[in-house]
Amino acid sequence: MKQLWSPWRMAYIEERNTEDGCLFCNRRDEAPGPVSLILHRGDRAFVILNRYPYSNGHVMVVPNDHVPSLEDLDSTTLTELMVLARRGLRALRQAYGAEAFNLGVNIGAPAGAGVVDHVHLHVVPRWAGDTNFMATTAETRVIPEELEQTYTRLAQAWRTVPPED
Repeated sequence: MKQLWSPWRMAYIEERNTEDGCLFCNRRDEAPGPVSLILHRGDRAFVILNRYPYSNGHVMVVPNDHVPSLEDLDSTTLTELMVLARRGLRALRQAYGAEAFNLGVNIGAPAGAGVVDHVHLHVVPRWAGDTNFMATTAETRVIPEELEQTYTRLAQAWRTVPPED
């Protein structure tokens, strides 16, 4: 039997990764880089890697405003969220050869929101056949790349993708 080693998952499994305040607000003023995992900071939103990704390259687009739902954001912020998501799609295609994507916003705990009071958009790259036996038998996904490597790879692609058409 082969062993899979992903020690960073234990904090998530045991839910020891709590911090005071809002996860996103705590990072709102941090500089982009591999420590903060922030890829880009816009005027009204920022792009950050998910510390517990569903797949390699999983990023989130987060408004600066601490609000629970998209309906609480103004049109300018909503537009920036989508422009950043589009740039993320392009960077993920370039960096990882992503074939498809799931984009999603979970509004409220019953919908699966992990950070209930600060809405954010998930951008999850996908590939044909990217599910495997682990998700079926052990309710586990295997992410074969460390977050620092993901950050470096995606940051390089992000810089080459034009911010707008």
